[in-house]
Amino acid sequence: MTQIPKVRLRGGLEICRILNGLWQVSGAHGKIDPHQAVQALEAYVNAGLTSFDMADIYGPAEEIYGSFYKQLLATKGHEAVKGIQGLTKWIPQPGPMTRKVVESAIDLSLQRMQVSHLDCLQFHWWDYSDKRYLDALGHLSDLQTEGKINELSLTNFDTEHVVEITNKGIQISSIQLQYSVVDRRPMVKMTEVCEALGIKLLTYGTLGGGFISEKYLGAKEPKNEDELYTSSLKMYKKAIDTWGGWDLFQELLQVLSSVAKSHNCTIANVATKYILDMPAVAGIIIGCRMGIPGAEHIQENVKSFDVHLTTEDTEMIESVLKKSSDLMQLIGDCGDEYRLK
Repeated sequence: MTQIPKVRLRGGLEICRILNGLWQVSGAHGKIDPHQAVQALEAYVNAGLTSFDMADIYGPAEEIYGSFYKQLLATKGHEAVKGIQGLTKWIPQPGPMTRKVVESAIDLSLQRMQVSHLDCLQFHWWDYSDKRYLDALGHLSDLQTEGKINELSLTNFDTEHVVEITNKGIQISSIQLQYSVVDRRPMVKMTEVCEALGIKLLTYGTLGGGFISEKYLGAKEPKNEDELYTSSLKMYKKAIDTWGGWDLFQELLQVLSSVAKSHNCTIANVATKYILDMPAVAGIIIGCRMGIPGAEHIQENVKSFDVHLTTEDTEMIESVLKKSSDLMQLIGDCGDEYRLK
């Protein structure tokens, strides 16, 4: 079995460089049986993939993790549960951010996940014009000091506001951002700031919701609801259109396929390793399709760690990327697509 590389965050939490994403249980990717999902988590842990990413708004994700945590504790004991990591998010609607409001949200996640403290709390805020995100982060920092939170992190904040937050003395461990061969906005400004501040990047969308794979190499452009049947496919197809369109994307897949064949691996492995090799990137989040037969790719994902991209490989990939549109100009900095307009 491939040894899963790990990385340590600011507060000491050690996580896998591939994290298991639970967004797919939110309801936008088809029906998920919660009982089957709980059982499916064991396969990830058995493969050495012990880090799970979720959020308060991902349907029953926190409850599924909590049920698995309780089951693991009952069957294998405290040492076993100490070996898994649960990273969650709090994504409140803008409003008053009193100590009571903030602590109640954290207590709810603790209850759902059936843990005594949150390994990592990743905070998102919809509206920068409402400065109460600083109040929320202040209270979260206090709760961290009190032991309810280990790592305090952000999700989908831009570079300017990361600097603002850290200048207030709030210690941020990581930032979760979209980052892939198609969307490379983090390397424009965010990477340099994160390296200077000791902040790690956790990335999602690295496989473009499944588009960055052999399945779409040579495929006709998907356009209708039947072809774009999950929220991920809809979102990342829009990103591909903005980035350069289907024809350029096919050119990219052809190059990725060529590189993959030279390493006896898959397009997804190459795309994954390309981002894992980027500065400041601690790990990437790959979505689980828990309990859906044939939908998991655990062993394939793990093979990414055995890929060693050469300078020539990288140059081949970037020769295509240079032809794409400037997403920084068209969309804005990291996370700007998640701001209320």
